[in-house]
Amino acid sequence: MPTSRVALGLALCALSVLVAPIWLAATAANLLALAWLVDVRHTFRKISIDRSIPTIVARGVAEPFTITVGINGARTGAAPRLVVVRQPAPPDVEIGSVVECASGSYDASLTGHRRGRHRLPPPALRAIGPLGLASRSIVGSPGELVVYPDLPAAHRLARAVRRGTFREAGVVARGPLGLGTEFESVREYLPDDDVRQVNWRATERMGRPMSNQYRVEQDRDVICVVDTGRLMASPIDLAVDGANGARLPSESSPGQAPASAAPSGPRLATRLDLAIDAAVAVAAVADVVGDRCGVVAVGRDVQRQVPPRRRGADAVVQALFDLEPSSATCDFGAAFRLVGEGKRALVLVFTDLVDEAAARLLLEALPGIARRHHVLVVAIAEPGVDAALRRAPDTKVDVYAAAAALDVSVARDAVVNRLGALGVEVISVPALRLSAACVASYLRAKARARL
Repeated sequence: MPTSRVALGLALCALSVLVAPIWLAATAANLLALAWLVDVRHTFRKISIDRSIPTIVARGVAEPFTITVGINGARTGAAPRLVVVRQPAPPDVEIGSVVECASGSYDASLTGHRRGRHRLPPPALRAIGPLGLASRSIVGSPGELVVYPDLPAAHRLARAVRRGTFREAGVVARGPLGLGTEFESVREYLPDDDVRQVNWRATERMGRPMSNQYRVEQDRDVICVVDTGRLMASPIDLAVDGANGARLPSESSPGQAPASAAPSGPRLATRLDLAIDAAVAVAAVADVVGDRCGVVAVGRDVQRQVPPRRRGADAVVQALFDLEPSSATCDFGAAFRLVGEGKRALVLVFTDLVDEAAARLLLEALPGIARRHHVLVVAIAEPGVDAALRRAPDTKVDVYAAAAALDVSVARDAVVNRLGALGVEVISVPALRLSAACVASYLRAKARARL
């Protein structure tokens, strides 16, 4: 294709007719056409374009990628003068824009801001001849980019637990005091034995007091129930969340694990994104402390299920990384029926408590599972509601906003009180502290033998 220089040269040739002979203008136009043909010949050198991208990235974490441009069979002075490379970016993926180089590598960064599978458009290359009169476009091959949850933040929490630097108890070498959960043997009764350990049948048969000996079980079951309904599609502004008192990772106190890694670029994340980040962090910590972890993702019906297993963090990531919120209301009953069939476990329910109608469905389904399992309901504190309640109103709109925020807060507190009456613990913290709060509650429940 001719460049703008060719158009400018033809315009000058046409204008030269006014001040010079026609034959001179025609000669200049022929020379320009000849120069353009020479430039075209140089742009048709064999040019290769190769893209090296990471196939898997973590949400909000920048990863390097390289586009290599090679010009084969070109002599000195015969290569294209300039090569312009463009890498189009799909929605929710941030990529460097334009680079100019004679040949070599185009190094840039790539950041995925939404979980799931993304089609990465092919890179485009434009070679411009040595005279700048002709250009040629070349298109590479498309690719696929897989964006996982915020795994670096989950691994930081797991390392902190393993090293014992997390603010809660980490790996427990010995089981907690008290009655165990797994039968081991029958032995003679000792004065310090609990009366509940007495084996009356063995006592009658042996003619002397006998006691059951139990082993305190160390490997527990942890199940994350993730709500993928309509409430989890609402976005959270992490900048506002941080301004409302959430401690950023760089502000963590010495000896404490970072709360979470705030994504770079756009600081917006859906509630489902943050819930999946927290569930992955819990699964990573469960691998460290030797527990079995599983997950149930539920919307209108059960979408994904991973039974509790050892070293289950990878399976949890694979099950959750491409989930998207739906427009339906979550069917907690279906999820709890699956969970209730297993042994006693710690069940973390990731949902939202703002909508009273949806919370009513949760309250109706919880009593059956709360009798058998230790349940934690995890919900992100609403930054806008808290900010509206703390801000002194200056206008009528501020007064109306404060009144609406008060209604939402009262309804939420009522739901939390009803959950407490069922023996369910509620975790409600800002988004940036959600993963650390879930891990802390999990380790605290394990230390207290609540699982």
